[in-house]
Amino acid sequence: MHESPDLSRRRLLQFLSSAPLLPLAGAGSASLLLSACGGSSADAATVPPTVTLSTVTFSGMPAPALADAAKMATTTVGSALQASYSDGTKRSYQLQYQTFFITGAMVPNGSGGTILAGGYYDIHNQPILDKTDAGQRQFFSDCPDGTSLLKLDAPTVPGVKGNTVFAVVQFEYTTRNVAGASMYGMLPSPIAVLTLDQDKTTGALSLVKYHNVDTSAVNGLWITCGASRSPWNTHLSSEEYEPDATTIASNSQFAAFSLNLFGDAAKANPYHYGHLPEVTVNPDGTASIKKHYCMGRLSHELVQVMPDERTALMGDDATNGGLFMFVADRARDLSSGTLYVAKWAQKTADNGGSADLTWIKLGSATSAEIKALADTLKAADILAVKTTDPADASYTQIPFSGKKNWVKLQPGMDKAAAFLETHRYAALKGGSMGFTKMEGTTVNAKDKIAYSAMSYINGAMKDGSGGVKVTGPSAGIVYGLNLKGGQKDTGGAAIDSEWVPVDMAAVPALVGEDLATPDALGNLANPDKVANPDNIKFSEKLRTLFIGEDSGLHVNNFLWAYNVDTKALTRLLSTPAGAESTGLHAVDDINGFAYIMSNFQHPGDWEVGKDAAGNLTGLHAKVMATLDPLVRANYRDRFGAAVGYLTGLPVLS
Repeated sequence: MHESPDLSRRRLLQFLSSAPLLPLAGAGSASLLLSACGGSSADAATVPPTVTLSTVTFSGMPAPALADAAKMATTTVGSALQASYSDGTKRSYQLQYQTFFITGAMVPNGSGGTILAGGYYDIHNQPILDKTDAGQRQFFSDCPDGTSLLKLDAPTVPGVKGNTVFAVVQFEYTTRNVAGASMYGMLPSPIAVLTLDQDKTTGALSLVKYHNVDTSAVNGLWITCGASRSPWNTHLSSEEYEPDATTIASNSQFAAFSLNLFGDAAKANPYHYGHLPEVTVNPDGTASIKKHYCMGRLSHELVQVMPDERTALMGDDATNGGLFMFVADRARDLSSGTLYVAKWAQKTADNGGSADLTWIKLGSATSAEIKALADTLKAADILAVKTTDPADASYTQIPFSGKKNWVKLQPGMDKAAAFLETHRYAALKGGSMGFTKMEGTTVNAKDKIAYSAMSYINGAMKDGSGGVKVTGPSAGIVYGLNLKGGQKDTGGAAIDSEWVPVDMAAVPALVGEDLATPDALGNLANPDKVANPDNIKFSEKLRTLFIGEDSGLHVNNFLWAYNVDTKALTRLLSTPAGAESTGLHAVDDINGFAYIMSNFQHPGDWEVGKDAAGNLTGLHAKVMATLDPLVRANYRDRFGAAVGYLTGLPVLS
């Protein structure tokens, strides 16, 4: 990065970008602020105004050890930012983590009252209560995920003393009820708008108002996972693991979801879920929401809209998943367009393999017309599905969710199948449906490279069932995809985009490494390499790819920074043991300050079992006894999790 901010006293304060203030008295004091970040007020006063910032790099931290158990049981940041200046000097600024809240806290609602952070609501916006709790407390999520930080031109929220900034935060699920039973996918996912007060001098953010978004107009939300901020300043959400409409009558999870949302176990329509919701924030800190039914019904995660504001590359967190692309008819409008699935033409097999990509057109549609189909059609109206060979040539065998299906499309139902049974239809049309847990996507616009996180290399990716057959670590890989214009689909028609992925190969430094035997702590993958990448975001200004883990192979999951020019990989943050790193959002400039938004979910979600003698086995077997009471004390008996951000970043504008 090559920047030239004026390093006057105020600009140096801005450069620190919201350095941690809460532990310090006198937050406005320059001397305290700079001391906390590794400098001093005297340093600031003596920096000549002609000295400019040249480069910024990160220095890492070791993985926390059981000898310092407290660090394993909370969010730990031991990393630093290294700033180099035009006069040859260098300075180091320590990074720290600041939370807005731990879910389950009562936070301000902007009207003089409070509201439960991460709380669940039914279709009538009434609290959903945990009836296994003696006090029947309101359910709240321990799984905050996708987050977008944004600003509006004319905000109207009272009580803000500095700049008004908004964050949209979604909550994927809640792990358990008070009785300890799993609640995964059984509650409608909440989504909230946070109004934040940004200190004009330091960039520090503080919560002023929490608003729960009314999702009743879109029939509630289903398992919202990763998210991104659109180029037009909206929050692009997700609904992953779309419920299988062909087996919905026996789906007890979906029945519980319907009961909690509507008060009726049979009312929810599976075709209303598995789409891409978009949230538009209003100046008063409220928001509206809509779902885009024309972007495919699949396991959406972390859609990335390209700089043309029309082309969207979508993660598909599924078994036998595909790489999907949507090209909107109009910029800044995802309500109509064309859906494609990639065809993988393999070149190599090792380390996740590499391939050239071509694109199969699945169909063009508007959201309104697909919503109308979703409202009226049942699965049997669209296709017939068998799970054993019917010995009938009119059926086609396809891979689906790790199993074999035999599928026959009903006459005239191509469009309905393309957008409501997208996984099955993409397989029927010849798409490569061999990916496993394709998670986040992001883009390096300058180099025209997209990045895609493949959390695991196993199952379908290794057995060839979906047209991909590679070797690679269970610890996963981040792939790079070169983007070009002038491409045609497999039918010979031009693809109206300059941002089409044409190939796919692993980023060498971002290939995980499985361990043949667990290490002394219990790690099943090398803790000094990325394992099971999930959230990924690219900073154009920093030339850095940020990577959050969702690993069943690391005792603690980490947040990493990878510089695409120097190829340096740096550990920035460690989440509490048993938690995953979520909500990642790299923001180059909000009113002159930079931020890395970072949440975590389900702390203390121990992966353990017992052998025949009753001894603990599994990833957390060596640490659980020590860490469980610490995690419980930190995070509401494991019912809470953090929403927050990294402090101490430079101004990048």
